[in-house]
Amino acid sequence: MSVFHDQLNREVNLPEVPKRIISVVPSQTELLFYLGLDVEVVGITKFCIHPADKFKTVTKVGGTKQLEIDQIRALNPDLVIANKEENTQLQIEELMNICPVWISDVHNFDDALEMIRSIGTITNRRTEANILLADITTSFNKLILQALNQRVVYFIWRKPYMAAGPNTFISSMLQKCGLINAVKASRYPEISAQELTEINPDLIFLSSEPYPFKQKHADELQELLPSSQIILVNGELFSWYGSRLLDAPAYFRQLINNLTIN
Repeated sequence: MSVFHDQLNREVNLPEVPKRIISVVPSQTELLFYLGLDVEVVGITKFCIHPADKFKTVTKVGGTKQLEIDQIRALNPDLVIANKEENTQLQIEELMNICPVWISDVHNFDDALEMIRSIGTITNRRTEANILLADITTSFNKLILQALNQRVVYFIWRKPYMAAGPNTFISSMLQKCGLINAVKASRYPEISAQELTEINPDLIFLSSEPYPFKQKHADELQELLPSSQIILVNGELFSWYGSRLLDAPAYFRQLINNLTIN
């Protein structure tokens, strides 16, 4: 019996290296396949779209917040990998009656690195995880962007508008870009049109997920805030905290270089 601790500092007891893993978080699903756990991953959510070939073939067990518990039970997993924010507490507690559950809790870049390290350990992929961590760290160390003194609002949802506030992984990625998060309320507050005009940000980022913002939404906001620069951004590169981090620095550099700074 091996004893591990997840990012909620819960004990996770495993009698042996897990051979049947279910991942209910898209970015962590992509990480597991990156670490070479092609055979071990037997269930994923309908939102675990990367890598595309695995999405087509691996059994789907519902959505991140609407898991099919009976289907998960039928797959006879020996480990479920979940996330405090992306999954619901009630369903995760149900899964704990089926098998051990390892839960991540990622608020910033360092949390993401620790998640990768821990998942590498619990799945017996330490070497692969350490190589990935070294590559991510090197890429971000090369991402030296000048502080722009530009205030940004990063929207994740529409009707109502919701933004990424402090103490979120997205906010930590904005800092990596040299930007200032103009939202002061923690986590993911609703932002009214009046509040947005009062904030009057230099930049507005409209994420591709979870709400699929399009140019028409940017045009809509531009009428409200004619002096703000509004940009559609790749939400995966701001919010996926697994192996996708390898691609983030190059994207951030290109994004910042293309800004029109007054």
